[in-house]
Amino acid sequence: MAMLAGQGGMARAAAAAAPGTGAALLPAHPRPLPLADVRLLPSPFLDAVTANHRYLLSLEPDRLLHNFRKGAGLAPKGAAYGGWEGDTIAGHTLGHYISALALLHAQTGDAEARRRVAYIVDELAACQRARGSGYVAGLLRKRKDGTQVDGEEIFHEIAAGDIRSGGFDLNGAWSPLYNIHKTFAGLLDAQALAGCDAALPVAVALGGYFQRVFAALDDQQMQAVLACEYGGLNESYAELAARTGDAQWLRVAERIRDAGVLVPLEQGEDVLPNKHANTQIPKLIGYARIYEVGGRETAGRTARFFWERVTGHHSYVIGGNADREYFFAPDAIAQHVTEQTCEHCNSYNMLKLTRHLYGWQPDGALFDYYERTHFNHILAAQDPATGLFTYMTPLMSGIKRDWSSPTGDFWCCVGTGMESHAKHGESIFWEGKDALIVNLYIPARATWRARGATVALATGYPFDGAVRLTLERLARPGAFTIALRIPGWAEGATLTVNGAPVEAARSAGYAVLRRRWRAGDTIGLALPLALRLEPTPGDPDLVTVLRGPLVLAGDLGPADQPAPPGAAPALVGADLLAGFTPVEPGRARFRTAGLGRPADLDFAPFYQAYNRRSAVYFKRFTDAAWGREKIAIAAEQARLADLAARSVDVMHLGEMQPERDHQLSSDISYPVVYRGRNGRDARSGGYFAFRMKAAPGPLILTATYWGEERNRAFDILVDGTRIATQTLDAQAPGRFVDIDYAVPEALTRGKVSVLIRFQPHAAHTAGPVFGVRLARPAGLPRA
Repeated sequence: MAMLAGQGGMARAAAAAAPGTGAALLPAHPRPLPLADVRLLPSPFLDAVTANHRYLLSLEPDRLLHNFRKGAGLAPKGAAYGGWEGDTIAGHTLGHYISALALLHAQTGDAEARRRVAYIVDELAACQRARGSGYVAGLLRKRKDGTQVDGEEIFHEIAAGDIRSGGFDLNGAWSPLYNIHKTFAGLLDAQALAGCDAALPVAVALGGYFQRVFAALDDQQMQAVLACEYGGLNESYAELAARTGDAQWLRVAERIRDAGVLVPLEQGEDVLPNKHANTQIPKLIGYARIYEVGGRETAGRTARFFWERVTGHHSYVIGGNADREYFFAPDAIAQHVTEQTCEHCNSYNMLKLTRHLYGWQPDGALFDYYERTHFNHILAAQDPATGLFTYMTPLMSGIKRDWSSPTGDFWCCVGTGMESHAKHGESIFWEGKDALIVNLYIPARATWRARGATVALATGYPFDGAVRLTLERLARPGAFTIALRIPGWAEGATLTVNGAPVEAARSAGYAVLRRRWRAGDTIGLALPLALRLEPTPGDPDLVTVLRGPLVLAGDLGPADQPAPPGAAPALVGADLLAGFTPVEPGRARFRTAGLGRPADLDFAPFYQAYNRRSAVYFKRFTDAAWGREKIAIAAEQARLADLAARSVDVMHLGEMQPERDHQLSSDISYPVVYRGRNGRDARSGGYFAFRMKAAPGPLILTATYWGEERNRAFDILVDGTRIATQTLDAQAPGRFVDIDYAVPEALTRGKVSVLIRFQPHAAHTAGPVFGVRLARPAGLPRA
């Protein structure tokens, strides 16, 4: 059979901007087959759509419409939901819900989904008429007295020049323009995917309202507004221009431009570290749409540069990005394997951006990234048994996934989860002039109208490497091109037509077949699924295990049991892959033999670990290096034993019982969890304080911080006396740091306890603090 050599995985994805010279064999500007023309066949993706279908229909539109009607002066027809829908970001879920229902209708043909879309659009139109201004939203704002009211009043303030903008708060509302974007996008999806033409006039009127708000602002004021997260509002205006043919909306889209981020990106500067990831990604999707609609080359070039930086320098092995929702330094993944990795919204949006870039210039590398993220993150973020979603997908060893509740959370990632799992057929098949492209190997049947054809894709991929594409129906025989993506890792892929080996041209990561086709013709593709190791940016001795597109994970037990004690598991040996034994290769399940420390492990696809604890990243050692590591572990255990013996009291912040035992009091203070450690912070104007046991003689107070915190300034007080002013500005990148403070003997003399207080400076945060210890200095006699 013809040999189709692969090209190196993620490295190839990072080079997607420079396709090979053979790209001319592919259509210049491919477009996906309409979602309504693709029907999924049995696979994990159909299971995900089915679970999501159940969940979407379990929700009550009238409850999601509660604040829309109430704010418009109309009686609500259902009680408001809780979670984020009970906060000032209320209403954001409805926009996602409209989009998800419209996608579900297109993907499955479900009539109830379309009926709900039409009902919601009619309700929004009624709310818009009742207000009379074009405004329609469910967001709230919190006034200075703490009361929550309808959010429209903030836009009157803003138009008058009263702008109080922060990263996520604008005049007392939580990311209100982000919220508006969700409604805007939902209306546009209702028209395009569910045939609800009544949605476009509502979107036009909503666009007109905010056009007037922005017109009242000078450029400096506009930038102040855009300092608060605004989602992909620029994308919606560009799309509105495309739908209506009215260039005024494109001018608004171009004005929604956060210059502080987008100008450096335009100049090829990676300014992503320490920026909130999902605040940025939609801005670049908007840039992509502005390029498509208006032809502004700088916007398109910047969107591509951003994609290259994120996928090539800021992404984990599962395709997700960000730690604690923020980008960090490029190529530093090894220092950020935590329980706060990979917010789902980020990957949802990165896949949207990938689709835009692919439509400009086909390159298999784009879909190498798409496929990896689709299998390993998107599927991992929904439990198919319940249809519920994760916010983060943790990659730290031993950490379980936390799932949303049916009606009590409504996080942003619940909204994007609703959409992601309604549209798994949207990127399988693409078409262009005289060509059909297969980008994802997901079982499906599709109608290719340009050729009067029905094509069926049958495969057990990614568990089985055999793929079969059949032209079940063809209006008439004829010559045209069929191209199949050859993943970058697929060394030695082979190809047949009607069972006979064929030679295929290579073009930009594709096997390209041009011939005269007849109904019944079948293409066979065999993709080898060998195990491989992938080193981690920032530490080549931190590795992950992959088989084909799947990331494999070591199983560490059920989620409802505690994580195994001790350090993360490691792999030891000269030839690690030789130590993996197939258990169920048809399900990508393996077991190590003599490699694992402290014990061997079962490995299975990471995405399937819905209710398991797992390990994805493994430190690898030679036998000699592991011997040295054991010595270092023993030394650290001895150090901790000595510290425990010298300790007078230890405060585990962020844990319920220790905080009760130490009489914690606080204001504007929140518990946090990071890298397996509980902690607590206090925001500007707040504090936290607690009692600790005291002892005679000199004492050292030790506080633990994450070493990459920035722009923190706070005081530490003992019984009302300040013993230190601490600033945090990346003291110890990549690790926790203990900072010692001497406690004057006069503050503890004759006392059995003291009150420890952390007090932030104005406009600063205290901490987070991941534990506090009072101990005698080393070298003194122990009590």
